[in-house]
Amino acid sequence: MHVLIVEDEASVAQRVERLLRQVVDQPDLKVARQTTLAGGLHHVKTYPIDLLLLDLNLNGEDGFGILRTLVSYAFHTIIISANTHQAIEAFEYGVLDFIPKPFTVERLQKAMDRYDIATQAENPAQYLTVRRKGVVEIVEIDQLDYIKGAGNYSELYMTSGDKYLHDKPLQRLETLLPSTFHRIHRSYICNWSKVSRVHKHGAGKYEVELQSGALLPLSRNQYRVLLGGE
Repeated sequence: MHVLIVEDEASVAQRVERLLRQVVDQPDLKVARQTTLAGGLHHVKTYPIDLLLLDLNLNGEDGFGILRTLVSYAFHTIIISANTHQAIEAFEYGVLDFIPKPFTVERLQKAMDRYDIATQAENPAQYLTVRRKGVVEIVEIDQLDYIKGAGNYSELYMTSGDKYLHDKPLQRLETLLPSTFHRIHRSYICNWSKVSRVHKHGAGKYEVELQSGALLPLSRNQYRVLLGGE
């Protein structure tokens, strides 16, 4: 379990980490701390996390900036803040809990219990969020044909013919998708339920044909894994 604490007061951040280690009984618990908005954003973009413990006042900067910028990232958030007047706004961002400062270990335990319930109940994602022309749009995963890697981004190709640019690379999207999606090539993830044919061209070259008519490369290794071929 990877946790990031974003808190501008070092003594408070140390206390949060100390109490967190009291209530979380996981040998693989890893905790990182950042003190600024920029540091928090950089950390989440660089190191995948499971849980964000976030203060809302970061040396005068708005902690919500992390949630606004990383709207499509797959982690849960618990707010720890004295700004209780922002609790309603926090829950509009989908945070799990809002812990008012000052807080007790019992209150942190309650929040972590909510985290445990949420993670145990989760199903594979049904939607992805993307930004287009400054607007956040929600796309249904079952309407997704395939995904093509584009460096640190991914291109989403929809059954409708629409195309979106997502701000996660393939390897991170792969962990969010249902079991019908397979990494068929180093640059492609395919919704296998949309495949109509598999073409074997010889010389170790394979392709999958989608219902839309799109042809995607299929690696020799994945041909063996998915179809049991030689």
